[in-house]
Amino acid sequence: MRRWLIWAPLLLFAVVLWFAAGQLRAPADRTVQSALVGKPLPDFALEPMIAGKPGVAAADFRKGEPRLLNVFASWCVPCIAEAPQLLELKRAGVRIDAIAIRDKPEAVSRFLANYGDPYAAIGSDVASSVQLSLGSSGVPETFVIDGSGRIAMQHIGDIRAGDVPRILKALEAAR
Repeated sequence: MRRWLIWAPLLLFAVVLWFAAGQLRAPADRTVQSALVGKPLPDFALEPMIAGKPGVAAADFRKGEPRLLNVFASWCVPCIAEAPQLLELKRAGVRIDAIAIRDKPEAVSRFLANYGDPYAAIGSDVASSVQLSLGSSGVPETFVIDGSGRIAMQHIGDIRAGDVPRILKALEAAR
């Protein structure tokens, strides 16, 4: 009987290794979806991030036309990757407002000069309080907001070329 006890630690290690390997093959989806999809935007009013562009307020989204609300930062590498797609959406006639989180005006100005400026308005959310109230867990994230100020869709991560038709379709459905 005692001979089997000597092998127990090895058996226990093998079981733990088997479970760990299973998690590596099929990791859990850790994406945090906003609980506000389908609900009105929380009330907020953000000061302008840079001179020459207005800030952003929840009331701006209740004017009858659907639009995008993009949460970004100048220090965000995936935000650079999505810049061409945001410019494409702007060329398609989409109004895009933005919330710049934990950023500085001079850094945002450089970002826009280097990668293009698709934004009609940019609000400054230094403490990420509005970002968190939207249910956003990171940057970049983009929300389709209908004309009554309701969040119709959330896109987590950078917008890629293949996402543009889906976002345009969501904007059309939000009319």
